[in-house]
Amino acid sequence: MAHQTAATPDLLAYVREVSLRDDELLRELRETTADLPGGTAMQVMAEEGQLLSLLVGLTGARAVLEIGTFTGYSTLCMARALPADGMLVSCDIDDRWPAVGADFWERAGVGPRIDLRIGDAAGILDTLLAERGPESFDLVFIDADKTNYVRYYESSLALVRGGGLIVVDNTLFFGRVADPAAVDPDTAGVRALNRVLHQDPRVELSLLTMADGITLARKR
Repeated sequence: MAHQTAATPDLLAYVREVSLRDDELLRELRETTADLPGGTAMQVMAEEGQLLSLLVGLTGARAVLEIGTFTGYSTLCMARALPADGMLVSCDIDDRWPAVGADFWERAGVGPRIDLRIGDAAGILDTLLAERGPESFDLVFIDADKTNYVRYYESSLALVRGGGLIVVDNTLFFGRVADPAAVDPDTAGVRALNRVLHQDPRVELSLLTMADGITLARKR
């Protein structure tokens, strides 16, 4: 039986060398974010941004929903993968950090594709359901406060179309999910979602052991 390849630093460096397609705008936004409090820990890694861009293209997405903007790195990656008439709705609790990314969105020429919503994410999701109706998005990316992950997932499932994709970040949560001694609310929230997903017949499922854990759930 094949086993997981050990991800040594040398091997990870090789993977980045032969697979990451980067550019100056993305690097500049990563560096700007890294200088902010908690920036390195909260930002998706470059490879994950590239994966999100690929998934937008693979699903043929024209409407994307992002729950949790931070400085807009993943927003930028996904918006650039959309067609010219595509739309990405991104929501965050505060406009302070998304304001960092807004200039980069404009420089990339994708500002008009991004609809930034500021406020409580659960409330925004309810508003979107009322505004756009069910199954109105092709792809949803969840990367917000972990205690509400199950709630965000259920709302996303209503908003994404059949055959559409829900991508959830941090589903290994720094390895804490496998540590019985980790009982903080964030870890508990991620564990709860992982259990819900595992038992949910409404989706096809794969948890990728990449970055901090990335779960793909395709709505049947």
